[in-house]
Amino acid sequence: MKWIDTVRIAEELHDKYPDIDPTTIRFTDLHQWVCALDGFEDDPKRSGEKILEAIQMAWIAEAQ
Repeated sequence: MKWIDTVRIAEELHDKYPDIDPTTIRFTDLHQWVCALDGFEDDPKRSGEKILEAIQMAWIAEAQ
């Protein structure tokens, strides 16, 4: 997975952290969790606030 795979990342996060409310996540935690996902193969430095926000929004949609 790469940073641009926001929906797939959100699905993986939802599966891995089913009890987490994605609306309460800090971007620093979100960044760490994405980088720790199995199959994530992108440069950790390539993310930014826009990408993390897109992942968070996709996770919120997945959780609903």
